[in-house]
Amino acid sequence: MTMPTHYDLYQLEDMSGGDKEFMKSVVEAFLSEIPPDLESMELAINNDNHKMAYQFAHKMKPNLEMFGIDLIREISAMERWADSAKPTSAIRPQLDTIIELTNNAIVEMRKDWKM
Repeated sequence: MTMPTHYDLYQLEDMSGGDKEFMKSVVEAFLSEIPPDLESMELAINNDNHKMAYQFAHKMKPNLEMFGIDLIREISAMERWADSAKPTSAIRPQLDTIIELTNNAIVEMRKDWKM
């Protein structure tokens, strides 16, 4: 496996003690949960549903962090936006970044783990 560029396995390797089967199951869980969560978060934002956008952003945060997908600023901005009355246009740049970087990682993971 080549060195991933859109995610890293440092925390996962540390947590799993290098157990490849366990790591693969965590990657599988990420690949099955994150795409629909990402879609739901985008839909929530498009529908100006601040509370639901917050729930999905908050739910995805530990998974993104575990794979070293550096979106902490964008996710934090999403959580702050959810507590505000700001329009969706105020969070759109962060949403676009979250979608782009997460999808890059998903594509690379599927290739690296042959899933």
